[in-house]
Amino acid sequence: MTEAAIPPLIEQMLQPGFYPHPVQEPIQLIQTHISYVLLTGDFAYKVKKPVNFGFLDFSTLEKRHHFAEEELRLNQRGAGELYLEVLPVTLVEGQYQLGGKTEAVEYVLKMRQFPQEALLSEMFEQGKLQESHLEELGRVVAQFHAQTATNDYIRSFGEVSQIRAAFDENYQQTEKYINGPQTQVQFEETKQYTDKFFIERRELFESRMSGDFIRECHGDLHLRNIALWQDKILLFDCIEFNEPFRFVDVMYDVAFTVMDLEARQRQDLGNAFLNTYVEQTGDWEGLQLLPLYLSRQAYVRAKVTSFLLDDPGVPAPVKQEAANTAAGYYKQAWNYTKPRQGQLILMSGLSGSGKSTTARYLARQLGAIHLRSDAVRKHLAGIPLMQRGGDDLYTPEMTQKTYAQLLEVGIMLASQGFSVILDAKYDRSALRQEAIAQATEKHIPLQILYCQAPLEVIRERLQHRRGDIADATADLLASQQDAAEPFTEKEKSLVKILDTTQPQQAQLKQIFSY
Repeated sequence: MTEAAIPPLIEQMLQPGFYPHPVQEPIQLIQTHISYVLLTGDFAYKVKKPVNFGFLDFSTLEKRHHFAEEELRLNQRGAGELYLEVLPVTLVEGQYQLGGKTEAVEYVLKMRQFPQEALLSEMFEQGKLQESHLEELGRVVAQFHAQTATNDYIRSFGEVSQIRAAFDENYQQTEKYINGPQTQVQFEETKQYTDKFFIERRELFESRMSGDFIRECHGDLHLRNIALWQDKILLFDCIEFNEPFRFVDVMYDVAFTVMDLEARQRQDLGNAFLNTYVEQTGDWEGLQLLPLYLSRQAYVRAKVTSFLLDDPGVPAPVKQEAANTAAGYYKQAWNYTKPRQGQLILMSGLSGSGKSTTARYLARQLGAIHLRSDAVRKHLAGIPLMQRGGDDLYTPEMTQKTYAQLLEVGIMLASQGFSVILDAKYDRSALRQEAIAQATEKHIPLQILYCQAPLEVIRERLQHRRGDIADATADLLASQQDAAEPFTEKEKSLVKILDTTQPQQAQLKQIFSY
């Protein structure tokens, strides 16, 4: 945009004298299609542009004021440290002033400025984004969703007709890109998949509404809208301008982050985030919606990138890059709709034998859902994951319930194409036989991975275990050994033995072809 096209208010906001505090010169201006953001050093100021795109309407001062207040309110949830206040701008003798007593001519949102390196997208580019960051993000997003609002009005946005309208609009708006970045086959097959999903899975959508999983979510939860600043993960810049984009299933938010990481070729980081989130919430049933929303989020990214191809002001090299990027997203959206062969992997072994460490590693490699019996047990009992369970949590009846739930969820997800790791001791033949019988009936491949290590190693691991949801202690080892039932001849053909004192990668490579 040329200097002449910048409105007088923004020109004045580029001057240090406009602000009642010291600034870092030169003041930086960042523009998007909907706002101006001015970076002054300690603070950033956002001014909404007077635009109307249909899905977003900032065309009047009243609307811009309303949505600035909404942006402040909604972002208090995930990034209260950043969002400070909405301030009026007044006009006095031809000069704009921040604050003032006369009638407001514009409104600005004042935010605390943080360094760009704090963005998860920047951390990723610099190779600084670690698995531990994504696990923490899983915990943060789970807590965020637990605190979000829901009511009858919000729940109504979970109706199939409401959700489907957005999908149909995406397809209508991208037909013109067929034989460009999109292909005819990908377009038709992606659409067929979502059409069929909405017809066949109506009960799933109804259960999401009745289970309060349609909430006032973030709506735009990709890596550029997440920051790690002052040792805290912040979720900022949520959707304030459009209710259907914000009143969504929690899995819509989760899928955005997973899709973004997978688009960057880091399925392992997406898996770390996803498994931590569902373990925290216990919402394994919601994973049934994941392929649908992963496809949707990739498709939207493809669509928005494709729009650049229609802009006469965009140079040819930029258009070519946009076409390549869009093509990648269209293909990603299509890939999510492809049928997959599900499988079940049962972990087995004593507490401390390395089951969870192995399962976690394997989940990252396979893109598998990692279901820990400790988490299932505590969700069934309704106690926090990090709270130590009492004796009532470990009665034979509770153990039976835990394994039944573990298997039910595992079979449900594996039947729908997920690789699922059931992480439990599986020390009783009856428990293993039940899993084998159900998997056989549903034609689901099953393997048992038996973890072992010398007793002194296991004992030491249990004595040093900290910050984990598992309650088992070293004094239980003797009773676990006594209770363990050997594998039957029938089971032995399914069992792979892993020595967890040796490197995982080489052993697992022999067991599973990634």
